[in-house]
Amino acid sequence: MPLSTTRTRLALFALALGGFGIGLTEFVAMGLLPNLAADLLPGLWAQSHELANAKAGWLISAYALGVVVGAPTIAALAARFPRKQLLLACLGVFVLGTIASALLPSFETVLAARFITALPHGAYFGIAALVAASLMGPGKRGRGVALVLSGLTIANVIGVPAITFLGQQAGWRIAYLVVAAVFALTFVAVMLVVPFQLGDASATMKRELRAFTRPQVWLALLIGSLGFGGFFAVYTYVSPLATNVTGLDVSLVPFVLVAAGLGMTIGNFFGGRGADHSIMGTLFVCFGLFAISLAGLALTGQTPVGLFIFVFMVGGSAAALSPAIQTRLMDVAGDSQTLAAAINHSALNIGNSLGAWLGGVTIAAGLGYLSPAWVGLLLCAPGVALALVSVAMQRGPARRSSDLEVESASLEVQPAADDARV
Repeated sequence: MPLSTTRTRLALFALALGGFGIGLTEFVAMGLLPNLAADLLPGLWAQSHELANAKAGWLISAYALGVVVGAPTIAALAARFPRKQLLLACLGVFVLGTIASALLPSFETVLAARFITALPHGAYFGIAALVAASLMGPGKRGRGVALVLSGLTIANVIGVPAITFLGQQAGWRIAYLVVAAVFALTFVAVMLVVPFQLGDASATMKRELRAFTRPQVWLALLIGSLGFGGFFAVYTYVSPLATNVTGLDVSLVPFVLVAAGLGMTIGNFFGGRGADHSIMGTLFVCFGLFAISLAGLALTGQTPVGLFIFVFMVGGSAAALSPAIQTRLMDVAGDSQTLAAAINHSALNIGNSLGAWLGGVTIAAGLGYLSPAWVGLLLCAPGVALALVSVAMQRGPARRSSDLEVESASLEVQPAADDARV
């Protein structure tokens, strides 16, 4: 029996609410990094704020590594199971993991909780996208996927700045409990309004993992990791950058996050439109804009105008990479589509972990809070190089195929010419 329009809209809203919660739990640590460092690493904080902030960045890396591990594992193992039950299981882990993050006493235990919380991240987005596509019906798949991802982008515009402000006023642990409440609300909403759907009965772990035998899949993953590595090198330390280098009051940090979130939302929209016309062309343009934005931030981030303009541009150019990489993965993954939908988030969070770590290394070395922008700029070069390799590999088989067609046509014409001479 078809769902009513109201039930369909409520189901899509419930799925998007999960994306909103994931955006909160993934990104709120960036705005509250000094608060986390001061509370969980008091001895190191008293010794050096920079060293404490750099080590607190491990919490962001731990979450990113959890996404990297969980996305392909859950997607490969669980593709056959009913989708609603999988969504509820993912949300249950988010609720419990976020509560644990808020209540555990030590840096090491919170670090472990962040890793566990992240495990269902990619699987949730992959499964929710499939459910949304089926709810929207034929010809509206893209809109359904966009609705799910809209929760993530809205989180960066509204949710993360709001939760950052709450954490600054009431403490970071209260902020995380509010995020856990968002996940609990999503759990109830999905349970009540999302219809039951069977999984992919033909899916096997072997079939899904076959994607990893394709070189183009690995190239797409590496391109995404390097691109978002540059973004997270900057975004992880945007709070201390704004206060310690630009000289803004801590109350203005949420507005810096709003600028980044607006850039990400707009960039995601234009990146998707660009990918419809030319995936690789979009990647090259976005990497160029990304490099310009990072250099601009590194050179002008000590001024409020430079900070706001180039944080917006860094967020926009980085986010524009995401739909192009997602589309590229789906194109080159063959019949491993469930895995392709999930491992895009693995690629982005490899970049998250890599960027947070490298940015922390340069800060701990005494190079300052603008140094991560130069780290991001350096990561652009191999990203562009790998994109060029991917294009060259794609053109190779196409050129050989064209040569074979020409040769075949030549052989067909040759007998006719011989007959004419006779």
